[in-house]
Amino acid sequence: MQVLYPGSFDPLTLGHLDVIERGSALFDQLVVAVLRNPSKNPCFSVEQRLQQIEQSTQHLSNVRVAAFDGLTVDFAHQCGASVILRGLRALSDFEYELQIAHTNKSLAPQLETLFLATATAHSFLSSSVVKEVARFGGSVGHMVPTGVAEDLARLFNQ
Repeated sequence: MQVLYPGSFDPLTLGHLDVIERGSALFDQLVVAVLRNPSKNPCFSVEQRLQQIEQSTQHLSNVRVAAFDGLTVDFAHQCGASVILRGLRALSDFEYELQIAHTNKSLAPQLETLFLATATAHSFLSSSVVKEVARFGGSVGHMVPTGVAEDLARLFNQ
């Protein structure tokens, strides 16, 4: 069975990586899909984010990385996924994620959404928090994979 883990991943955090690693253990193939979202102003280009994810998941033989535009359900069909994987950090994530899951179900009834609770050690992480800490010179080595920490340091000239 193939699962799709969509997101902006700007940048990839250890919380994202936790969900990827655990999801890859549950499914035959996991596609990490970076959304090209025109309404967001990302720090990293789609190509950079794809490279960061590929580098961070090279130890997982059943993980594939791709980029997509448009609706998640359309890309799920395109890549042959029958499940959409989403990570939950806190109760505040659940309401939004449930709304998206119901919307996706209304668009594609055959697709299921599976929620994985992020490991407690990473439950405080968000890409926004990581960028804010990095922007002001704080250490993010315990929040993101090594390559991503290096990219953030270069981005913010540290």
